Amino acid sequence: MNCTPVGPAGVLRFEPKAFGDSRGWFHEAWRSSDYSAHGLPKDLVQLNVSRSAKGVVRGLHFQEPKPQGKLVMCLEGQVVDYAVDIRPGSATYGQWWCAELTDENHHQLWVPPGFAHGFEVLSDSCLFAYLMSEVYLPEFDRAIRYDDPTIGIQWKTSSPLLSAKDHAAPLLSEIERY
Repeated sequence: MNCTPVGPAGVLRFEPKAFGDSRGWFHEAWRSSDYSAHGLPKDLVQLNVSRSAKGVVRGLHFQEPKPQGKLVMCLEGQVVDYAVDIRPGSATYGQWWCAELTDENHHQLWVPPGFAHGFEVLSDSCLFAYLMSEVYLPEFDRAIRYDDPTIGIQWKTSSPLLSAKDHAAPLLSEIERY
């Protein structure tokens, strides 16, 4: 498995080796000893899966004061996945990084605790998985507006399909911190 830093702040892209033949392919999506060697927690505690249509933008989401690290992967389809550093006092505060994740490249992105996370669907649909370092706690669920101009993400989707929560999310400068 290859591991490549995507940005200077701990965002990592993993490229598991896939073994394929005429029947399809196989790869290990998680082995704690391999990932912990790159600084990930050994005990990821929750698995989330979502299905989304083309043009959907999910995010930018985070949990505070109990931040979640997320190892994310696209099981079916194609997305561009984004991580935004929102750690107060960080030298890279407000900066973003992205990686294309597809069912063909098998890449995974590690979004460390203290980062907001989002993705946009480029294929007709996508099946997306998240391995979480902290359980979801609805009372700490937060979001930042996907098109915050101070963050400046260059989304590929010009008219995104958003949830009501994401549509009403505040700017990074407007969020209250714990």
